[in-house]
Amino acid sequence: MSYAETLIPPQPAPRKVAKPITTARLAGYIFVAIWALFAALLVYTVINGWDLEKFTRYGPRYLHGLGITLSLVAISVVCGALLSLPLAMARLSSSRVLNWLAYGYIYFFRGTPLLAQLFLVYYGLGIFRPQLEAVGIWWFFRDAWYCGLFAMTINTAAYQAEILRGAIESVPHGQREAAAALGIHKFIAFRKIILPQALIVALRPYGNEIILLIKGSAVVAIITVLDLMGETRYAFSRTFDYQTYLWAAIFYLSIVEALRHLWAWIERRLTRHLKR
Repeated sequence: MSYAETLIPPQPAPRKVAKPITTARLAGYIFVAIWALFAALLVYTVINGWDLEKFTRYGPRYLHGLGITLSLVAISVVCGALLSLPLAMARLSSSRVLNWLAYGYIYFFRGTPLLAQLFLVYYGLGIFRPQLEAVGIWWFFRDAWYCGLFAMTINTAAYQAEILRGAIESVPHGQREAAAALGIHKFIAFRKIILPQALIVALRPYGNEIILLIKGSAVVAIITVLDLMGETRYAFSRTFDYQTYLWAAIFYLSIVEALRHLWAWIERRLTRHLKR
């Protein structure tokens, strides 16, 4: 039996090899320096052009517009999620009629701009005013806020349906076979086995869709809804100060960053059992 008579003396750490300065790295450094310069100029402009009177006068209007924006996005996301489930089921259905109807809906609303859809709802449905009054829903479509909510809902429902369909299809088929082998009803297996796994897969795309909807909600200002962008347009029309749009951008950026961190925390909580 052999054994070591002497220990190997400690060796110094390997010398760090300097990375060569390539063209790509140099271009990256230049772009970062340019963006840092722009950020510094932006901060200087905000501080130098700060007007307390304007902030005091239009600050409450910005907060009111922020509340309108958040309420529009929150309600449209929830309603769109409720609508996306039957759409996703229709896309997964073996019935060609249901599949093609759902596909046509999703194809149209994903392939056309939200602004065009908003105009079709706000201006186009006015052609059918007598019919809408006959069924008692004209009160809904004559209001700009409801039209904006309806357009955002049907738009995000198409995106959420495709997200959900892809997430459901990503769940291994063996999960369904195992549930069937245990005698679990298909509906219960879908609700308690397939759907929870699919929602974890769809969590990050859902967050991206909500962020896109927050930024896309600014289009409702065109149809006189006084959301955050609508109040910004009002403030600019009274002051002609471009910083009104700068403050709106800061508000939108703050919302997106808050949502991004919240979504990352939710994802960490829900997928902590998957970490190795």
